[in-house]
Amino acid sequence: MAGAGVIEEYVGDLDLRLRGPAHVKADLLAEARDSLDDAADSYRDRGLSAEAAERRAVEEFGPLTVVAPGYQAELAVAHAATTLRTVALLIPLTSVLWELNQRFWIGPWAGFDGPPPPDWYLFAARANGHLPWVISSCAVLSLLVGRLLSRYGVSGTTLGRLAGGVAATCAVLAVSCNLAIVTGTAALDAERLLMPAPVLGAAAVFYVVLIRVGVLAKRCLALSAV
Repeated sequence: MAGAGVIEEYVGDLDLRLRGPAHVKADLLAEARDSLDDAADSYRDRGLSAEAAERRAVEEFGPLTVVAPGYQAELAVAHAATTLRTVALLIPLTSVLWELNQRFWIGPWAGFDGPPPPDWYLFAARANGHLPWVISSCAVLSLLVGRLLSRYGVSGTTLGRLAGGVAATCAVLAVSCNLAIVTGTAALDAERLLMPAPVLGAAAVFYVVLIRVGVLAKRCLALSAV
């Protein structure tokens, strides 16, 4: 194997330029180092000194201004896939957790006293029940579309931005629908909001997951901005 000087400096500079999932970044840097070492070994076998062989390998590999964007695009895609998988899995799971707690600790919802609730409230209630599964389906579909687009040459940065937009939209929709129900319930019968602690805990988990999705979506956009 070639020595560590020029190649390690190059890989170290590449490391500083890249942002994204640590394990994916480590794999990319290891692949780059291995390619450079192999090229340097080949040049050294042809009679070049160790340092000259490394410099030739680095020159052949390309300047960081050209190489780094390609690696960054791969990191953006990896983070985008993680974000969409998180959306597809955790949002419906937290919804199921809340439903199970509600049914165990509260049981079927009793009807409102007095006049029936307005149509918008009934629509929001139905939407709140279906939305987690719609969101999960959209995230899975986005993953499949992203893989298809990558085969047609769509850049990783573009795919990262699309994933970030999908995740952010899903989080905003889930929060908006949930807050509409909470606000409407508070106006119609505020006592319904005084639920057992396990049910409130499940609701808190739901919001924690949505915050996490929002953070992941923001990072998708940040990683795709370079």
